[in-house]
Amino acid sequence: MASFRRFEIDDILNRPGTYFNPETEVLIVVDDSVALDSELFEEDPGAGGDWVLIGDEVPIDERAREEAVERFEVRHHPGPSGAVAASEDDEEEPEEELEPDEEPEEL
Repeated sequence: MASFRRFEIDDILNRPGTYFNPETEVLIVVDDSVALDSELFEEDPGAGGDWVLIGDEVPIDERAREEAVERFEVRHHPGPSGAVAASEDDEEEPEEELEPDEEPEEL
């Protein structure tokens, strides 16, 4: 199996990048370039380590996301060495042989 760089959720919170959890099929983009005014949160003392929803929109360019996913897949695609095992879903099913149509009886 390929050696993916794996991280715990606590480790990615402070490390910018795009992460995918194959078990939950959730893609997380960590971007530390944005800074919000901390005074906004001083009024709510109970929000210490909780997450705050900024907006429902996904602030990532869909095309850039798809390209990043595709680059990852290309880098980790199983090659002739068989570095990545195929999953059960990837197995090819044998093709069914078609039987010839029956000819209609002549009257």
